[in-house]
Amino acid sequence: MEKKPCSNSLAVKTAHVLPPDTNNHGTLFGGRLMAYIDDVAAIAAVRHARKPVVTASTDSVDFLEPVKEGDSICVEAFVTWTHNTSMEVFVKAVAEDLLSGERKVCTTAFLTFVAVDESGNPAPVPTVYPETELEELLHKEAPLRAERRKERRRNSRQLATKFGTSFPWNKGV
Repeated sequence: MEKKPCSNSLAVKTAHVLPPDTNNHGTLFGGRLMAYIDDVAAIAAVRHARKPVVTASTDSVDFLEPVKEGDSICVEAFVTWTHNTSMEVFVKAVAEDLLSGERKVCTTAFLTFVAVDESGNPAPVPTVYPETELEELLHKEAPLRAERRKERRRNSRQLATKFGTSFPWNKGV
């Protein structure tokens, strides 16, 4: 499988933040932004793998600045690292006040996707390589993030087992 540069997977989406997209504070719903992030990150992952993908995890979505009604939101994503069947995708969202031109990074996130074959089984993906200093920084730190993901996933599985499927969990309440 041929190696591909991070830049080959770049995906960008820009949207106008309208009243139905906002909460009672006049700012973009966090869930709406999270949907944009997952959508654009998935496009970047498919663009890299040229196969269908599924979201395996979202490390965190850090809301750094509010996005106001009337702003635009530009979500950019690219594959930073690969491992057999999985891809780490970095996402950055930039809000722009369309009247003043002021721009600010409002959110960053890392997501992991797994490529799948026609039967839904994990499928191999090409190796990705960085070309810029910033891509190199993200690529170099990716194995540590991957290890943290594995540990977080183990903890999540333990909690799922302890809590099970019934509610309420505390039968004494």
